[in-house]
Amino acid sequence: MKKLEECVIMFREMRRKNQLLSKEETIKILKSCTSGVLGVIGDDDYPYTVPVSYTYKDGKLFFHGAKEGHKIDSIKRNDKVTFCIIEKDEVIQKTFTTHFRSVSIFGRARILTEDEERKYAIDSLVEKYSPDYIEEGQQEIKSAWNRVCILEITIEHITGKAAIELINNK
Repeated sequence: MKKLEECVIMFREMRRKNQLLSKEETIKILKSCTSGVLGVIGDDDYPYTVPVSYTYKDGKLFFHGAKEGHKIDSIKRNDKVTFCIIEKDEVIQKTFTTHFRSVSIFGRARILTEDEERKYAIDSLVEKYSPDYIEEGQQEIKSAWNRVCILEITIEHITGKAAIELINNK
């Protein structure tokens, strides 16, 4: 039997700590962006990544998709996932560098099954992507309710990183 201290998940620290964004800046990026890349352990243990639209609320990520497919099969087999968001990606030719800001997440994904939690998650997606069409969004939710799979990522580790040039120009 493992001791409690052996069960603690340890994530690597960022090597270039001077490029680490604050938690507040990281969350701001997470809230402002509209898409990211979900990474799962796919078929035959090959990594599988797919872009998804998401929302961040109450410390969790929510997204939706079809009820079956590679992404869903992978999450059912192994709930450990990664999620990456790139907020800024500006190539600076003259200095052979890129000015970037990004967020990397490690967490656990689960398919939401309870109506109340599914409604909360999908409402948060409508609020983010169609805030001027809440009523129409509610109608869309009703019509697609039985066809849509809603997923949640509980964040276990999150880091934000920026190009050193952006950090130094603050």
